[in-house]
Amino acid sequence: MINEDLTLKGHLSIRLNGEVVQDVPNLVVTAGKNFVASRIKDTTDAAMSHMAIGTGTAAAAAGQTTLSAEADRNTLTSTTVSSNTVTYVATFGAGEGTGAIVEAGLFNASSSGTMFCRTVFSVVNKGASDSMTITWVITVS
Repeated sequence: MINEDLTLKGHLSIRLNGEVVQDVPNLVVTAGKNFVASRIKDTTDAAMSHMAIGTGTAAAAAGQTTLSAEADRNTLTSTTVSSNTVTYVATFGAGEGTGAIVEAGLFNASSSGTMFCRTVFSVVNKGASDSMTITWVITVS
């Protein structure tokens, strides 16, 4: 009998003004797993295209479909596939999503849409003149 387990794991790196301030794991939520299954069938669901940051402190949970308190959502600046990984990058420039940022998520729409992953992390204080870049790597194993 052949027994294979497909695992999705994520990790993100947060840069503030070019300096890495945090490296954190993420949770692939139930909606994200359903998204992957649907993409294996066809392209009915749109590809991941946006990343959001927020100020909500609720712990990440599998059943979540949104951030707790979304502060800003931007189009991904790049998406790269290499072997069994997908790397998503988004930048939140000066004046975008300022405040005490503690959560992030990947989505397939500019508003609403399917949330693939969500993570919470220690506070990153993003001032009005700061630029934040998040690099999010999803590994399929």
